[in-house]
Amino acid sequence: MPTPLQLFTIAGISALGGAINSVAGGGMLLVFPALVGLGVPPIVANATGTVALWPGSVGSLWGYRTAMKGAGRWALSLAAPSLVGGLIGAWLLLSTSNDRFSALVPWLVLGATVMFVVQRPVSDWLLRRSRRKTGVPNAPVGSIPMPSPPWHFLLLQLAISIYGGYFGAGAGILMLVGLGLMGLTNIHQMNGLKNVCGSCFNAVAAITFASQGVVDWPIAGAMAVGSVIGGYFTSGLAQRTPQTLMRGVIGAIGLVASIWLMWKR
Repeated sequence: MPTPLQLFTIAGISALGGAINSVAGGGMLLVFPALVGLGVPPIVANATGTVALWPGSVGSLWGYRTAMKGAGRWALSLAAPSLVGGLIGAWLLLSTSNDRFSALVPWLVLGATVMFVVQRPVSDWLLRRSRRKTGVPNAPVGSIPMPSPPWHFLLLQLAISIYGGYFGAGAGILMLVGLGLMGLTNIHQMNGLKNVCGSCFNAVAAITFASQGVVDWPIAGAMAVGSVIGGYFTSGLAQRTPQTLMRGVIGAIGLVASIWLMWKR
């Protein structure tokens, strides 16, 4: 049973994690190592973090209501594969032993961090290619490229959501990579869609974990309070923060977290 001081510390760390999630995802890259450092088993830490950080992702949706204008059809289309993928990923996690999951975690975090770092150059290249093909050199940056995502993008979101249900850390980063590959370039619009999809697959994963008794509820409560505060009150600030700074900070957090988890092993 964690002490009141530990719970207060967890709430503070979760507030920062919720703020990071509202910026560009990756809040669990900070929160998960902290829980493991407190001696929480990795699977319980992951399940508890999924349950606790879900309210923060929902709370931050309000801050992106302006950026999400015109993206409603995309949000509805991506919600279905997100729900299905979250359920599949949650059951895969419950079928994995703690030892095997502990061995996978550092590499999962490192892989997600690397993909986040290369996402912007990849998105820029895709945008240049699209403009060459359409012959519109000054096409508006950040506009939804089509009325709704085609089926192969829905499959991509399904795969990302399976990962999100299996391992929360870095799922938001993977969604930003996926949305970039889908042709979106406006980081704020992408964050709004990312939060919608994350709310979906985290909801079904959280319900699954809770029903199977792998959630530490005192820790989850402290994390939920912190994540709501961090996610809600920083979403507006995030949209005014330089993108280069946001990406650099999140990439550094992911790298440090993966090195620490490898050392811990």
